[in-house]
Amino acid sequence: MPEYDFVSTPLWQKTLTARSRADDHHSQRERLRVSYLALRDTAAVLLSENMRSLPEFTVHDISHVDALWETASLMCGDQVTLNPAEAYVLGCAFVLHDAAMGSAAYGMSMPAVLGEQRWRDLVSVAYFQQRGCWPDQEDLDAPPAEIAEQCRATAIRETHAEQARRLVNQPWRSNAGNEIFLIQDLQLREAYGPLIGDLAASHWWPVHMLADRFRQAKGSLTWQPAEWIIEPLKLASILRLADATQIDSRRAPTFLFALRKPQGIAREHWRFQEHVSRPHLNGDRITYTSLRPFAPDDAAAWWLALDYLRSIDEELKKVDALLHDLGRSRLAARAVAGVDSPERFADLFPVSDWRPIDAVVKVTDVPALVGTLGGEQLYGKEPEVAVRELIQNAQDAVLARRALEPDFADGRVDVRLTESDGSWCLEISDNGVGMDEETLVHGLLDFGTSGWSSTRVRSRLPGLASGGFRPNGRFGVGFFSVFLLGDQVELITRRYDASMADARRLSFESSSRRPLLTPLSAQGRAALGTTVRVALKDNPYDVKGLLYRTSDDRFLQLIQRLVLENAVPIRVWEPDTAAPYAIPPFTLATGAPDEVFDRLYPPLTEGWRIGQEKGRLQLRDDFVERAAELLDDSGRRIGLATIWTNRIYSGQNNLRGIVAANGFRADETIAFVGYLVGEPSRASRDKVSMVADRDQARRWMRTQEQWLRGSKYFGDLIQLELAYTFHNAFGALADDIAFAITAQGLLRPADIGAWVEQRDEIFIASGAPLNWRTSLPHVYHSLSGQGIRLPDHWVVIRQTSFVSPISDAFPDVLNRDCEYEHTRHERTLTWQKFWWRMSGGLYGLFMRAVCQAWSCTMEALLAPLEQRHWSDSCQLDEEHLGSVSGYLLRRPANSS
Repeated sequence: MPEYDFVSTPLWQKTLTARSRADDHHSQRERLRVSYLALRDTAAVLLSENMRSLPEFTVHDISHVDALWETASLMCGDQVTLNPAEAYVLGCAFVLHDAAMGSAAYGMSMPAVLGEQRWRDLVSVAYFQQRGCWPDQEDLDAPPAEIAEQCRATAIRETHAEQARRLVNQPWRSNAGNEIFLIQDLQLREAYGPLIGDLAASHWWPVHMLADRFRQAKGSLTWQPAEWIIEPLKLASILRLADATQIDSRRAPTFLFALRKPQGIAREHWRFQEHVSRPHLNGDRITYTSLRPFAPDDAAAWWLALDYLRSIDEELKKVDALLHDLGRSRLAARAVAGVDSPERFADLFPVSDWRPIDAVVKVTDVPALVGTLGGEQLYGKEPEVAVRELIQNAQDAVLARRALEPDFADGRVDVRLTESDGSWCLEISDNGVGMDEETLVHGLLDFGTSGWSSTRVRSRLPGLASGGFRPNGRFGVGFFSVFLLGDQVELITRRYDASMADARRLSFESSSRRPLLTPLSAQGRAALGTTVRVALKDNPYDVKGLLYRTSDDRFLQLIQRLVLENAVPIRVWEPDTAAPYAIPPFTLATGAPDEVFDRLYPPLTEGWRIGQEKGRLQLRDDFVERAAELLDDSGRRIGLATIWTNRIYSGQNNLRGIVAANGFRADETIAFVGYLVGEPSRASRDKVSMVADRDQARRWMRTQEQWLRGSKYFGDLIQLELAYTFHNAFGALADDIAFAITAQGLLRPADIGAWVEQRDEIFIASGAPLNWRTSLPHVYHSLSGQGIRLPDHWVVIRQTSFVSPISDAFPDVLNRDCEYEHTRHERTLTWQKFWWRMSGGLYGLFMRAVCQAWSCTMEALLAPLEQRHWSDSCQLDEEHLGSVSGYLLRRPANSS
C-alpha cells in the first residue's frame, strides 16, 4: 500500500517538520523528530505482522498510523494547538495504540498472555455461544480449532490496548544479542514512556476515565523550552477521536479485499469502508461521503456504515461534553454530519435501486416491554415456573462460589413461604457468589441476555470456567419470571468477597416501571449472597395459586415436585414452622433405581394421601425390577424409565413419567414411568425434547420389549398400547404384536394375509364416532357409549400413542415410502400423496399386506378411493348408530 504523506499534514508541519538552523529550538525539535521517525520505521515491521493474526480486520499497519496525523489535524482545526513535545508524545501513541493487534507483539501464546483462568473463561463463553452448551474439561484443555482461533482474536482485541502500554519498555533481541527498543532514545523513553503507554492504552477506555487519569499537565524536560508543557487530557482526546474517525477506502483497499476474502460482519466492514471518501470538516461537523452508490447487494454494508458513523458521532459528543465540563479547549470536530436519519445519510452515501427505510424493531419503552414479556407472556400461566427459575439461579450462584472458592463447603439455598396480615410472600435466598452493582445492572437487568454466558459477567468473576462451573439456569432471563408471582419484588445482594458497604438493594414496584437501585440502609445487614422476595399477588391456596398443583397444599410438596436433583442442599420453610425440611443433594444420573423412584415420586407419609403409600411402594417394586437406563454414547445415564406400567389402569397412583431439564421437572406424560433427560425449547421449559438420540432411545425401547416378552405382562392390552410406538421406532412391527381389532378378534401382522385373502372388500374404519378401549379390548360408540360388534369385513387400527418426547422423536414420517416423497408439495390429494402420508404408520403396514395378499399394486388399491373423492362410509349393523367414515378397499378385478 502507498504510505500517507503525513509530513505534509498541518499538525506535523506546525510541530515536528524539519526547519532551518535559524529556528530557536532547532536542536530540541530535531531530536524529537528523529526519534519519532526511527520509532515509526522500527514499528512498521511490527505493525505489518498484524494481518497474520487478524486477516479479516481492516488495515492496521503503518499506513493507518500515518493517516492519524491527518484526522488529528482535522480534530484540532484552528482551535487547538500542540507544541513539539505534545506532538511527539501523541505521535508515539499513534504508533503504539494498535501495535499489539497481532500476536508478534506479545512474545508468547495468547493463553499464556491471558493466564489459564481468563483463557478458559474466554473459551467457555465462546464455546457456549457457538455450540449452545458448556464445554467439558477436555474441550477447555484443547478447544476445537475454530473456537481457539476465535478466542485468540478476541483475546488480542481485549488485551491490545494494555499490551500497547508495555511495548514502550519491551525489548527484542537481535541476532547479535543486542536489545532493540521501539523508542531508541533512552532519555525520551524513560521520560515519556509511561505517558505514551497510558495514552496508547486509553483509546480503549471509557471516556469518563480520561479525566481521572489525565487531569494534570506535565512540565517540559530540562533541555526543552519551558512552554513545552504537555496536556495529557488533550492528547488522549485527540488520539481516541483521530483513531475513531479514521475510516475511509484507504483502510479497505479493493484488491486487498479480493485477496483476503473476509466473511460475515468483517466483510460488511470492508465493503462500507471501501466506499468512504476522505472526510472533511464542515463547521464543527466531520463529513463523510461516498462517490460510489451502494447497490442492493451492499445494503447491509450501508446500514453498517450508518451505525458505525453514529457511534463515532456519539464518541465526538462525549469527548466534547467532557472538555466543555472541565473548562478545557474544545476540539474543532464535535459531531458527524447526516447521521440523524437514514434519509439525510443517503444524501452523503447514495444508494442505487433501493430505498433505505429504518424499519428495525425499536423498543421505545423498555420497562413496558419487560412488563409485557417478563411474566405470563414469556413463561405461560404456571406460577411454579418462577419458583423453579429462582431456585435454579440460586443454586447456580452457590456453584459459582464453589468454583471460585474450592474450600467453600457451606453452600445452601433457603426457600420460604410466609404470611403477614393476610399478605403472602415468597423468599428465596442463597449464600452464593452474589452480585456487585455492575453485574446487577448489566447482567441481571439486561433483559434478553443470559448473564452467565456474557463476557461482561465472566470478566467480573475470573476463574469460573477453570473452576469447573457449568450453569444450568439462564440468569438474566429467568429472573424476570418472578413477575408471574407478583409485581412487588425486592432483591438484596452482596458479593461473596465484598464488604457490607457494597451490598445493594434492587426494588420493583411493578415490572413495567423502572426499578430502584440503592445501597443498603445503615441499619440493614446483608449476608453474603442474594435474597429475592416477592409479594404474591394471589393467595397460594387459591385456585391457580402457587400450590394448586400440590395434592395436600404443602409448600414442601411443591418444591419436591419441581426439584428432581440438586447439587446444593435446599432448606424448605413451610408457613409458621420453626425448622426447615432439608432436601439433600441428589443426582439422578448416579442414584439407585429405588432412590430415583423416591425422588421422582416422594413417599406419602403425611397428609390425606398417606393411605396410598402401599400402592406407591408396589409401583416402586415394579420400577426397580423393570426400569432400564438410557445411556448416551459416553455411557452416562440420561434416563431411567419403564415404557409402560401394568398398574396404569388399576386406579392406584397413576404416576406420570417425568422429563427433567437441568434437574427440574419440565414435562410429564403417562407414556412411561421414571424420567428422561430433556432439553427445553422455550423459556417456560414446558415443552422439551429428549436429550437421547434415536439410536439411544431405540436401544432402551428394545430392552423394554425384551423384558416384557419375558414377563407375564405382554398381553393384548399392552401390545395394543405399544404397537404404534414400536412400529415408528423400529420401522417395523413384530409379527406377534396385536395392532388392530376385527369382528374375529385382534389382528397381528402375521395374521393379515390370511384374513385379507378371505375377503373381497375391506373397510378400514377411521375416526368418529368409533372409539375403543384397550382394557378388555373392544370398540364402542363414542356418543352413546354402546359396545359395538364390528361387521365381518371391518378393521379398526390402533394408530395412537401417548404424547411424549418418545413419540415426538419417532414420527411416522421417518418410515414413509421415500419413492413417493415428491408428492409432499402437491396441492391435490392424489392416491400417490395419500399413500405417502399413510405409508409410515400402521395403516401403511396393513395396506402393504393387503396388496401382497391380493397380488395387486398400491395404485390398483388406492386409485378408486381417489375417484370417489375419499368419501367412503359404511353403516353399522345397528342402524340407529349411524354411519362410520373410513376407506373401503376392494379386490381389483385382475388380481389373483
